[in-house]
Amino acid sequence: MGILGWIVLGLVAGLIAKAIMPGKDPGGIIVTILIGIVGAILGGFIGNAIFGGGLGNFFDLRTWLLSILGAVILLAIYRAVTGRGRARV
Repeated sequence: MGILGWIVLGLVAGLIAKAIMPGKDPGGIIVTILIGIVGAILGGFIGNAIFGGGLGNFFDLRTWLLSILGAVILLAIYRAVTGRGRARV
């Protein structure tokens, strides 16, 4: 994938991850793209370790699912470290 493909993949994966886990999160669209891109890389490592194959082509369903999974995991780790996922009374 080219750099534009990574940006689009990152944006969509980051937006879906934020939709799956609503709440207060850092930044705007740039941070969402970065969460998605790093999540895609994390998802690629997870896919390679578990299934023996990481990210494929841009239009491959496995690529999108692993990217979203990685972004959700990254967002959960961020919230656990910063404590932003807890309800405040």
